[in-house]
Amino acid sequence: MLRRLDARHDRFGLTTPFRISRGVKTAADVITVTIAQGTLVGRGEAVPYARYDETIEAALAAIDTVTPLLQRGAGRAELLRIMPPGAARNAVDGALWDLDAQLAGTTVAALAGLSEPTPVASAITIGLDAPAAMASAAARVADVPLLKIKVDRDHAAAQIAAVRAAAPAPRLIVDPNESWSIDEVTGLQDLLVDYRVDLLEQPLPADADGALTGFASRVPICADESLHTAADLDALAGRYSVVNVKLDKTGGLTEALMLADTAERKGFGVMVGCMVCSSLGIAPALLLAGRATFVDLDGPLWLAEDRRGGVSDHTGMLSPPAPGFWGTPA
Repeated sequence: MLRRLDARHDRFGLTTPFRISRGVKTAADVITVTIAQGTLVGRGEAVPYARYDETIEAALAAIDTVTPLLQRGAGRAELLRIMPPGAARNAVDGALWDLDAQLAGTTVAALAGLSEPTPVASAITIGLDAPAAMASAAARVADVPLLKIKVDRDHAAAQIAAVRAAAPAPRLIVDPNESWSIDEVTGLQDLLVDYRVDLLEQPLPADADGALTGFASRVPICADESLHTAADLDALAGRYSVVNVKLDKTGGLTEALMLADTAERKGFGVMVGCMVCSSLGIAPALLLAGRATFVDLDGPLWLAEDRRGGVSDHTGMLSPPAPGFWGTPA
């Protein structure tokens, strides 16, 4: 039976601007893919990311080139061969997983041999701002299990101190988004320990992280922009102890599962992360949450309006979408 595929650009406005060291966004621009077979429809979502030279237009064009193969029944394994890692492949992979589960009358978790997702402690992100403003934002969520704070190079110490003073209890991830040098990583070690930082995420630019080789950090350092697929892991040994698995980088859940397996075998801790997106982009990532040391899937919480039936948050505990939203029967 010939499948029908549709790919489109959707935009979700944010309640407040999302700021990191590289810039600010006021909306989540995503690609939504649907693949229909008979009366069944699988859905997937992805976020083309400028940091990786991706655009909405280019991603849609990439999907268009493989649409004839997908319409004739190409599956997830073939997708790994005909599309490179990235957002475009992620959106298609997600739709195929969703459709395959419906065709099999089961769940994506069951197809993948994973546990069904349950509520999980997921980081609440404090965007980059003046230290006082970040402290105010942290105070409003001081009772959550895990906070993640975006910092820059010039004010990182004050930003970390302000957030920790306002929220003394949560575990804490500090994310400079590649804005530090090795001098900052070295010079801020005592501060990171004093303020009980649990994880330092991608402090150096990906093309400069060779400076971390052999560096004896006093807090774990996580690779984000330096990691896309399992092929990158060997180069990260001796630089990072944790890796951030994001489906928009791996090109979907299929590769993400292989990446997580390989990372664990090589001795890396696993973090599962996301872009600012809707719950359709988060639902597949939640399948990895049970095996992750750190979960950072609060992307939909920034939206003024999410897709109906999506994830929900209660005091830092993220609950999966409603049945039938993605990967589960209605």
